[in-house]
Amino acid sequence: MRGHQKYFSVRDPKTGRLANKFVYVANLEAPDGGKAMRTGYERVLTARLSDAWYLYNQDLKTPLADRIGDLDKGTFFEGLGSVGDKARRVAALAKEIAPAVGADPETAERAAMLAKADLVTGMVYEFPELQGVMGRYYALEQGEPAEIADAIRDHYKPAGQDDEVPTAPVSVAVALADKIDTLTAFWAIDKKPTGSSDPFALRRAALGVIQISLLNNLSMSLIDLLDQHVDAIQQASVERRTNEAQKSVGVQLVASGKVTTEWHPLGRSVSTTAIDLLSFFHDRLKVFLRDKGHKHDHIDAVLTDADGNSQDDLVLIVAKLKALEASLKTDDGANLAAAYKRAANILKAEEKKDKKPADPNAVEEGALAEDEEKALFKALKDAEAKAEKAVADENFEAAMAALSQLRKPLDAFFEKVTVNADDAKLRANRLSLLARLTAATAKVADFSKLEG
Repeated sequence: MRGHQKYFSVRDPKTGRLANKFVYVANLEAPDGGKAMRTGYERVLTARLSDAWYLYNQDLKTPLADRIGDLDKGTFFEGLGSVGDKARRVAALAKEIAPAVGADPETAERAAMLAKADLVTGMVYEFPELQGVMGRYYALEQGEPAEIADAIRDHYKPAGQDDEVPTAPVSVAVALADKIDTLTAFWAIDKKPTGSSDPFALRRAALGVIQISLLNNLSMSLIDLLDQHVDAIQQASVERRTNEAQKSVGVQLVASGKVTTEWHPLGRSVSTTAIDLLSFFHDRLKVFLRDKGHKHDHIDAVLTDADGNSQDDLVLIVAKLKALEASLKTDDGANLAAAYKRAANILKAEEKKDKKPADPNAVEEGALAEDEEKALFKALKDAEAKAEKAVADENFEAAMAALSQLRKPLDAFFEKVTVNADDAKLRANRLSLLARLTAATAKVADFSKLEG
């Protein structure tokens, strides 16, 4: 009614359900008060609804599961196989994601396999905007469980920043799998967004993954999922080309191996495609968090781990961000950030002179001369232990609280102790002490990214 006839549908205020009435607007004065126009509008709308009712009943004659084969007749995108190929990839990925989101793997796999089946129905062919919606109706009518039917409808969500975000476990698994497959597939054939151009809505897909992960508090390794799926897409591509070649000329293609890889902190080789995609997720996460009122430098400070490697757990990143911001609002936290900046400036200046960085592991307790540096070392060891345990428990508020307790011994140290001492051994030891301080804070955030 709205999309095709420009009529407004209305609801029964008593039941909240759609009423069999509509509202139309005409920009003319009808001599009969609009009776003739009403008859015409009703006749046209009745015909449209009758067509839809016919298509709906025709569609119900074929189970969604029997339509999966028809998906192979439609190309998803050149180089990425058919819509059926995509459905099978999404189903395999949804099954893998399911345990992490509390869904049954087999149920998630079936829901994902059926999720695209309504694309080849008469109703969705006539009304493309009903993709997913009609699939849910057909699934329910054909005896599928409600969680599968809902996942078919919801796997396209969220379609934008203000759209509803799936929360049911099976819906979450299928929605994540669909979006991750789309992203990795287009990345694999180098069809990334450029500037303001994003014809395949890849930014929206990444935002959808971010929204689903954060709303459902899903703590998982994103780089693992991306890398494994890049590999699956490549293997599927090789098999598809092999089958096509065998059918046409009887030639057997040989798999060329994995795409270009780099060594990653996970302790193994990771595809450069997955690494580049993780960077894209970071960019979208920055935009999302800035829109929520977070400062850009605070966000940058929590995107890496203590070794400077990119964090790939979106929930963990936001938890660190909240802990950092809460700490910086306190006097101790703000002063710790200021002390860090002072220590970092000293270390940077001395590194230029010495041509090598200070070693945070080279502090000799016996070489500490002044009471203030001894007190700082003792406080630092205590804070390190507390912060390390808190970080292991992902309690970043406690970790920041422990580090913030260094404020007073740091103030005393900078007031009483000369770091750049004439004695070379004393100077090196004090620089190592400051390096150990900066290393301790890095476990929660990269304070060097903070401005002001």
